[in-house]
Amino acid sequence: MALDDVNIGNPLYADPTDPVLPATGFALDHTKVALVVVDPQIDFLSPEGVSWPYFGESITENGTVDHLRQLFEAAKAAGITVAVSPHYYYPTDHAWRFGGPLEKVMHGIGMFGRKGPLSLDGFENSGADFLPAFKDHILDGDTIIASPHKVYGPESNDLSLQLRKRGVSQVILAGMAANLCVESHLRELVEQGFEVVVVRDATAGPRLPEGDGYLAALINFRFLAHAIWTTAETVDQLEQTHAAA
Repeated sequence: MALDDVNIGNPLYADPTDPVLPATGFALDHTKVALVVVDPQIDFLSPEGVSWPYFGESITENGTVDHLRQLFEAAKAAGITVAVSPHYYYPTDHAWRFGGPLEKVMHGIGMFGRKGPLSLDGFENSGADFLPAFKDHILDGDTIIASPHKVYGPESNDLSLQLRKRGVSQVILAGMAANLCVESHLRELVEQGFEVVVVRDATAGPRLPEGDGYLAALINFRFLAHAIWTTAETVDQLEQTHAAA
């Protein structure tokens, strides 16, 4: 694999040449693995989304949208479980009395806004809707659409339950955003006993005066994830394990 592929086009993100942390020996098991995509929604991934000014540069550099499409296609072709963990805010959520900095931003710009948990009025093609490029895979009747997570991690939704009920113990993790919901999903899934692979170029992070969210996440992925793969590596692994099944 070319060095530029590993570095995602930016040497700032290059892996250490002499790492101290050992490889985990993770091996993909076709019978136990699921693809989990976090927040594949318009408000994150489209130039029309309200958060594009914060995330667009990283999404474009990583090729996040195309890489997520490749992962959906490969997972469906391999016949593994696919799950989506979405992020929705209802009017009642805006009555919260406190929140972190990013929560305040999201509420302030109306990110992931829906009119209510039992209504799809105005949902289609809104910022809360799934990116059109992924809809054929997400709305195929087979993909798990978990209940919404509310801050960053899956503690408040049914993702882990849905995966356990499918016999899943390994997760290929991708989506948005790297240092927020993806990292929070990684941490909770690890705590719940899952082996987790993060697809490093199928995510992205904010770039603000406060820092580069993608770089922050990538550093933590190296400490926490059982493996960090590129999309190309992930697709190859899925094809190999499916062929051997």
